[in-house]
Amino acid sequence: MRLFPFLTLPQTLMLLRVATAFIFFAHAAVRVSTGTMGQFGDFLNTKGLVYGHPMVWGITAFELAGSMLLALGYFVRALSAGFMVMLLIGIVLIHASLGWFVGEHGTGGSEYSFLLIMVLLVLAATAEKRPVSLPGKP
Repeated sequence: MRLFPFLTLPQTLMLLRVATAFIFFAHAAVRVSTGTMGQFGDFLNTKGLVYGHPMVWGITAFELAGSMLLALGYFVRALSAGFMVMLLIGIVLIHASLGWFVGEHGTGGSEYSFLLIMVLLVLAATAEKRPVSLPGKP
């Protein structure tokens, strides 16, 4: 009998990869479904980025397509690097000025982005050349 968490390391890493992909997908899907793309583009323009609106479309497309590929286990290192760059830029443009904490002790800080960067680092460091298959599958 296996001890908690009852999963092998490869299974746990696959679960972490899929959960991380879900977070990025949900983030972009909410932006699309709530119609806040224009608002985000305007915000980027106020930060001195001339092409805020096209950038938002690019970011959103990367999050949607990249998260699906990440969940499937393809291009894990490259996608992790891309997501980390995106998160670092988000910290610089948005979150650092709001402090460290996201909830309870602050609003919108950097701690969540920092944690995602660490998760992506683990995923990139442990990435297989091909996706890890489910138990019982070749």
